[in-house]
Amino acid sequence: MGLGVLDNHKLEHVPGTVFLNEAGSLDLDIAVEAGSHLAAGLKHDKTIILIPQLTSCRRKELFTAAFVFSCGAVGAVGPLLSTAAVPLAEGYHSSIGTFTSKYNGVLLGCVAISSLLSNSLAVKFGKRPVYLTACILLVAGNFWGAASTSLSSLTGSRALTGLGVGPWEALIPASIADVWFVHQRGFRIALFNLGIFGGINLNSPIAGTIIQNYGWRVCSYAMAGAFVLQTILVFFFMPETAYHRPEILNLDTASRDNLPDAAQELKDEKAEHVEMTPGNGNTNGSIVGQSKKVLSSPKEFLPWSGYSHEVNLFWITLRPFRLVTSVAIVYGIVIFTTAISWLVMIAITISLIFSSPPYNFSVSQVGLTNLSGFVASVLGTLVAQPLSDGLAVYMSKRNQGVYEPEFRLPIVIFYFLFTGVGFFVWGEASYRQEPWPVPVIVGLGMINFGIQLSTTGVLAYMVDSHRELAGESFALLGFVSKTFAMGLAFYISDWLLTSGIRNAFFTLGGITTGLTLLTIPMYIFGKRLRSWHHLHFPIH
Repeated sequence: MGLGVLDNHKLEHVPGTVFLNEAGSLDLDIAVEAGSHLAAGLKHDKTIILIPQLTSCRRKELFTAAFVFSCGAVGAVGPLLSTAAVPLAEGYHSSIGTFTSKYNGVLLGCVAISSLLSNSLAVKFGKRPVYLTACILLVAGNFWGAASTSLSSLTGSRALTGLGVGPWEALIPASIADVWFVHQRGFRIALFNLGIFGGINLNSPIAGTIIQNYGWRVCSYAMAGAFVLQTILVFFFMPETAYHRPEILNLDTASRDNLPDAAQELKDEKAEHVEMTPGNGNTNGSIVGQSKKVLSSPKEFLPWSGYSHEVNLFWITLRPFRLVTSVAIVYGIVIFTTAISWLVMIAITISLIFSSPPYNFSVSQVGLTNLSGFVASVLGTLVAQPLSDGLAVYMSKRNQGVYEPEFRLPIVIFYFLFTGVGFFVWGEASYRQEPWPVPVIVGLGMINFGIQLSTTGVLAYMVDSHRELAGESFALLGFVSKTFAMGLAFYISDWLLTSGIRNAFFTLGGITTGLTLLTIPMYIFGKRLRSWHHLHFPIH
């Protein structure tokens, strides 16, 4: 029993469990016994084995900057005109509920669909062509929306935009797993969250000011321009990250029983590589050589690298649904879906809340309220490194160098301490008609801070539990979360009007508290559940 995580007795090594130092590493012993020079010389970061065994690349930080900007733009496009929802609904002679369902609901539905489709295409052809296609859809959708003359046309543009949004939410965590080591992923996932959540929050003050001074069409054109810049960044700084990796280097995904075969596979690949490139003197074999070659070749700028996988697109589209058998994935989906849905709900209803008495804010003032959420998200990102990666490494050292994905879960407590309590504060402040700093700075700030930290832990847990299924995991996550959020978009405004802010937000706070409590059994029994999933639903 390692730090409260119940041990497993069915498998000698449970996928997801890794050794961050060489003491007692069964994987390393097998690799050495199999004669793999690669495995015997595993790369380290000081005393920590790098999982997965990747090569260093100076462009990784540019890759990170590109996806953070992209996720920020994608986060912003969802609630792009939400600060002006009330006047826009009146201008289209529509109720606020009808306008919200068409403007936001249709987009969320298309995001759900594209999450599944983008994963299938990424598995088949790699991630880069999917990212570039998504960029084109986002540019086209926003130029169309800016030029639309009716609510139906605007709705159509949002559908096209939604198809372009899905890949960014479904594939970026998988790309992080491709590029970053296991003890470094938490901070990069926090940056991914900052992009999405920061875009949602920072959009409102910027869009609100533009809409009030120049009109909503100018705001839509500006959003289209941001996606043009995104396309440029993706083209130059986001090369293909998918390649065929020998199983022996996947120390976090393989079980002990399949490592010897993987070692032989690696020896065969190494011999083949040495024959093809005589005299290179590279003891690290094909992986280092191949990786460096891809990253330094002009071919990396091609829309498609030539990567392909012999899979059936139809079945690969359905494959994410098999992950409902993984309790770790289902747990992560439940926590993240509610968290992102709370933010979507706030973005949709914020105009309704603050443009009405007792606040009577203008469009630009409504937009400025979200600055609180953005600042809280930034603060959450800054503390994510020590709380997610740092805590995981510390607990691993206390656990004799053995890392368990469950070590990511303690920070989920912030989902209750800040997000749940934040909803209670906002609901009570609204009931008592407290001054605006109470719901805006305290309530909204606490909600966003808690969501940023808790979702960082949950997403890192999903990736580390099933890294080989990261794409499928987040495709299913995107489908479920956006389908749920789409349902909210169709009735949330009417529910808020009939129930009142206090009752509605108290309900959300109670749900958040209850879901946070699920983390306790997940932490204790998580390793056994991962073992059970591997035994009964092995990955082929």
